[in-house]
Amino acid sequence: MKKLYIIILALTMSLVSCDQWLDIEPEYAQDAENFFNTEEDFQRAVIGVYDLMQTNYLQIWIGEIASDNSIAGGESVNDTQGLHEIDNMVHGGVNNELRDVMRFNYSGIARANFIFENQDKLDFPAKERLLAEVSFIRAYFYFTLVNYFGDMPLIVDRRISINEVTQVERTPKEQIYAQIEQDLDRAIEVLPWTNPEVGRITKGAAMALKGKVLLYQQKFSEAAQVLDELITTNQAGYALFTDMNNMWLAINQNTSEDVFTIQHSGLQGGDYGCLVCLQGNPAPGFHAIRNYVGPLYGDGNSYNLPTQNLYDFFGNDPRREVTILDLEAFIAAQPNPSDISFAIGGGGHTGYYNNKYIKRNDERGLPDDDLTSPLNYRAIRFADVLLMAAEAFAQTGNDSRARTELNKVRQRAGVPDITSSGTQLLEDIYSERRLELSGEGYRFWDLVRTGKAAEAISGFQVGKHELFPIPQVEIDLAGGRWSQNPGY
Repeated sequence: MKKLYIIILALTMSLVSCDQWLDIEPEYAQDAENFFNTEEDFQRAVIGVYDLMQTNYLQIWIGEIASDNSIAGGESVNDTQGLHEIDNMVHGGVNNELRDVMRFNYSGIARANFIFENQDKLDFPAKERLLAEVSFIRAYFYFTLVNYFGDMPLIVDRRISINEVTQVERTPKEQIYAQIEQDLDRAIEVLPWTNPEVGRITKGAAMALKGKVLLYQQKFSEAAQVLDELITTNQAGYALFTDMNNMWLAINQNTSEDVFTIQHSGLQGGDYGCLVCLQGNPAPGFHAIRNYVGPLYGDGNSYNLPTQNLYDFFGNDPRREVTILDLEAFIAAQPNPSDISFAIGGGGHTGYYNNKYIKRNDERGLPDDDLTSPLNYRAIRFADVLLMAAEAFAQTGNDSRARTELNKVRQRAGVPDITSSGTQLLEDIYSERRLELSGEGYRFWDLVRTGKAAEAISGFQVGKHELFPIPQVEIDLAGGRWSQNPGY
């Protein structure tokens, strides 16, 4: 395989065979063991770690489809069957999408560990900053894995040999969280608030992710402390983007609201056989309207369709139109509605589409624009930071501060302030997260961590569906040493 360096994902014995970032001239002139001899080598390897974050489309799909926010959709129930199984809460150990989550995140971890394994080969001024960026990204990969699967093998700062694969045990999630926090602390200590190269990880991104990690562990006091520091210090100038209605256009990316953003471009990189190879974001094309001919929007694959439940939840909140495209209403409002046409996929239809991540005619990538949207993935935006802070303050009895941060978000939306306290205030914050963040891939995790999944998700079984199953093929490749998650 043609690679800048060859990384074997020993845990899954899987190879990512996509030459996304670099061409090698001549081919095979370098291999893993004679790399890391120059600063440029380190810089290029770090780009390779960033690269694996571009599999974020899985976060958007699974985080929404597993919840009450959307259905799988698509051409048929056999079109990306794994998403339909997750939608219906009948997923098991054989599921391509869940296997991709595990493979892609461990591939990213392997790339990060390979850099740390060679960190002492060379010194140069930017090395500590680069290693801090990689620490953050490794923390992000492990945080994703522990949310999906719970206990997972923890490998740090080294590759493992093929002979070790069947000897690796699952590590208790508490130890994984400790490593995640350690990596994020390193990033917070070293990284600057801003970086002239757009898309690089910064101190603010590391603080925001640490706040989220602490919140997910119900370490509310610690979460409140780090999120308070981020909000009050804020040397990066984070702020809510004023024009909520146009915030999700490509021209309004990388603004003051973007704290941690995964960058995409309109370049191809891969195809349907290798979505991990893409440079563009495939989610907007997959979310777009099937066989659509009309103004503003492009045609696509009708995945991840918002539910009637979500549409009704908004009521008259103006964020409904920001979040959800009501296609029939949109068509009826056009000057020539009879000229507009579209098709309904056999995988389900609600009449609604994800209006945050959707293909628009003036935002098409090249050459297959179903796969190459230039829309970035806003992994953590400042509105999320404020709502996480509000939750952490409410959980620690500081209702006044919780209302302050919550109402900043509501004021931007143009809706009345919340005046509640105690248990009702917490419920209002949870509701606000759905109003503000739907369509972005957070909903399932919010329901699980707050204990509300069973009442919101049809078919959800307490004690089982809080975690996803370990892919059976990975259990087999590990020599059968790993027990499956409960209930699967």
